[in-house]
Amino acid sequence: MIKHSKQRDCIQAFLSTRYDHPTAETVYMNIRDDFPHISLATVYRNLALLSDLGEIQKISTGSGPDHFDGNAAPHNHFLCNRCGGLMDLDMENISHVDEIAGKSFSGTIDGHRIIFYGLCPDCANTPADVPDINQL
Repeated sequence: MIKHSKQRDCIQAFLSTRYDHPTAETVYMNIRDDFPHISLATVYRNLALLSDLGEIQKISTGSGPDHFDGNAAPHNHFLCNRCGGLMDLDMENISHVDEIAGKSFSGTIDGHRIIFYGLCPDCANTPADVPDINQL
């Protein structure tokens, strides 16, 4: 059994109010008012534990720090190539992709994570002279 932690509860409560998928540092900066002596390492440990328990999602984008999502239910994400913003992608359920992948795979498929890439609405409406994060 895992010992109850007010810090972990605060981290999870903070994530449940956010839809921008903050990094561990953002979580740390925002909960320091409630826990002024909390360390960044403690935030990382609690985020890892919450992720391992399936209470939150840890999202690795391949570049930069991991992001965390308070919504642990399966859903897809979008990563902006220009600003690096990570957001939920509200779309039709595509869970049948597991079945499609399994047809040409001799192992077992238990699930998937999909991140779509492109320009977010804000970046799509700004001048193109701003480089994409992949071009930096």
